[in-house]
Amino acid sequence: MDTRTVNFIIFISVVLAIHGSVNFYIGLRGWQALPGNPYIRIPYLVIFITCALSYMAGRVLERVTICAASDLLIWIGSFWFGMMLYLFIGIVFCDLLRLANWIAGVVPVPSGRYDRVKSIAAVSVTAAACSAVFAGWLNAMNPRINTIAVDIPKRAGGRGSLDIALVTDLHLGTMIKNARLQKMVDMVNVIRPDLILLCGDIVDEDLEPVIKNNLGQLLCTLRSRYGVFAVTGNHEYIGGVDNACRYLSKHGVRMLRDEAVLIDNCFNLVGREDASISQFTSGRRKPLDAVMGNVDRRLPVIMMDHQPLRLSAAEKNGVDLQVSGHTHHGQLWPASIITNIIYEVSYGYRRSGSTNYYVSCGFGTWGPPSRLGTRPEVVHIQLRFGKQIAQ
Repeated sequence: MDTRTVNFIIFISVVLAIHGSVNFYIGLRGWQALPGNPYIRIPYLVIFITCALSYMAGRVLERVTICAASDLLIWIGSFWFGMMLYLFIGIVFCDLLRLANWIAGVVPVPSGRYDRVKSIAAVSVTAAACSAVFAGWLNAMNPRINTIAVDIPKRAGGRGSLDIALVTDLHLGTMIKNARLQKMVDMVNVIRPDLILLCGDIVDEDLEPVIKNNLGQLLCTLRSRYGVFAVTGNHEYIGGVDNACRYLSKHGVRMLRDEAVLIDNCFNLVGREDASISQFTSGRRKPLDAVMGNVDRRLPVIMMDHQPLRLSAAEKNGVDLQVSGHTHHGQLWPASIITNIIYEVSYGYRRSGSTNYYVSCGFGTWGPPSRLGTRPEVVHIQLRFGKQIAQ
């Protein structure tokens, strides 16, 4: 058994252990909060186990056949991921209050009222979790166009400016289909960009729902002067990178896989292979200096790299603008606290030396079709060339 297989087994085992432990904790606390009546507890147990197992069951069924049942299971399981997060936070909060009360005895609860207090706490936590996930779903359904201006003090042939439409983390598939993709296409085309960049995780975990719903045909309706360019993300590798790239290329998307191209003799566009390549294949992505070996750095250099890792490499190699995605900025608060710790830039704009960085929170969602703390976006980047930047 090779190292990659062992690492994958370890990863899946850890994920399943966490998923199982969190669900057991939530399920146990819910069971304890219910009255002892079996007519209440048995339906609760059936519903809870169905929700906890539905995502994995749906993904397994999807591998066999894509049908209404697989879609329904994945939708239930995806919403449950969001509920898991907020139920877990709420129950931990209640347990900490119980512990504090046990230690300090600040709010003595008569034994005759304890069951009532448990029921009120259970209803309150469940209602709060449902409200948070629902509010996040409404937010996720209403993306915005986020406009930023970036000055690059280089001449770009005859161009004084460049309008870029950046979209990351679409996650096309079972959860995000025609209506959401059509909304993205409309928002991009309203910008009337010179260049469209799709910065990874265009396809979710399985290409079959994309093919079945003919989503590629909608991608063909994107309009720009210089075309649509994309790089791979980790989810292209999860679902099968070569098939995903062939499908996207067939539908008007030029994939840049550790490749640099000169566009209109005005600027360079560099696309990095996703950093997860070594986790899923025997390959490795090229060093950035090798990818940019023939790049004329006197012209502006724009780079797509799905994961915002080791940002200093872009600065060392003379990249003027790096765009990334991947983080979703946590997608559901307070996960953004974690992504802020992991990544130098979890979301937004930063400049270091002569290099500008923008990390998008993304357009789509993974797991729960819900966002709290960020709003999905199409990014309109207005590049202005030859403009000196005050130090």
